Amino acid sequence: MEENIQETTALPVQEVIQEQVDKASGFFSGVIDYFRGILPSLIIAVIVLVIGILASRIMSRIIAKGMKKSNMDNAAQAFLVSVIRIVLYAVVVIMVLSVLNVPMSSVITILGAAGLAASLALQNCLTNLCGGFIILFSKPFSAGDTVELDGTVGTVEAIGILYTKLNTFDGKTILIPNGNVTSARLINYTETPTRRVDLTFDISYNADFNLARSLILTAAMENPLIMKNPAPVVRMAAHKESAIAIDVRVWVKNEDFMEVSYTLNETVKRIFDRSGIEIPYNQLDVHIIDRK
Repeated sequence: MEENIQETTALPVQEVIQEQVDKASGFFSGVIDYFRGILPSLIIAVIVLVIGILASRIMSRIIAKGMKKSNMDNAAQAFLVSVIRIVLYAVVVIMVLSVLNVPMSSVITILGAAGLAASLALQNCLTNLCGGFIILFSKPFSAGDTVELDGTVGTVEAIGILYTKLNTFDGKTILIPNGNVTSARLINYTETPTRRVDLTFDISYNADFNLARSLILTAAMENPLIMKNPAPVVRMAAHKESAIAIDVRVWVKNEDFMEVSYTLNETVKRIFDRSGIEIPYNQLDVHIIDRK
C-alpha cells in the first residue's frame, strides 16, 4: 500500500521537472533559431557599421581640407567639421538599423520621444548649440581676435559646438558657453586696427596746470608708438576734492595698447617728479575756529 502511494507521488514530480526542462529547451532552441535567422543580417550590419565609420572619418577629413582652402576662419572650420561628423555618424546608425530590419516608424517614434526628453533635460546644451550656429554665421569675432565678454578679456582660441575658448593675458584658459556669448556684452578690440588709450592724471591745486599739460603733451608727442593723427588730447577733466584731474586721450595700434599705457604712466610720473608737480593723495583740511 505504501509503495503504491510513493509511486503515484513521484510521477507528478517527474512530469513537472520534465515539463520545465522541455520549456527551457524550447526557449534556448528558439533563441538559437532566431540568431541563426538574423546572423546574415547581423554580419552585414557590423560590416556596414565599420565601413560607415571609416567612410565618415574620410569624408570629414576631405571636407576639413576643402575648408582650409576657403576664407573661413579656423574656429568656424572646426565647428562645421564637428557638426558634419555627428550627422554622418547618425546616418550610419540609421543604415545599420535598416539592415537589421528595424521598422523605421518605430525608430522615428523612439527618436521623437527621446528627442523631446533630451530637449527638456539638455535645454542648456541646446541653447549653447544654437549659440554656436549664431556665432558661426553672424561672425562677431574670429579665432585670434582679442575680445571682452562680460568683463573677461582674452584672445579667442577656438569656437566649439558648445563653448568658446578664450586665453586671457594672465595665462588662463576660460570656456564660455555659446549661449552666454550670444547674450553677453561683447567688445571686439581686433575689429578695428587702432584703439584709444584713456588715462587720467591728478595734480595738486597748487601745481601749475599749464606746465603739467605741456609736459604730458610733450611726452605723448615724443612717444613713437602714439599716433599723431588723430592728435593727442590733454585737457582738464574735473575739479576733485583734493586734486585737478587731467584727461589724456591718445590713439595707438591695437598691438601697442598695453605698452603705451604703461610707458605713458611711467613717463608722466618721472617728469612730474623732475618738474616739482605734486601728485596729491586724498587729504582733508580741518579749520578750527576759536570762539573765545
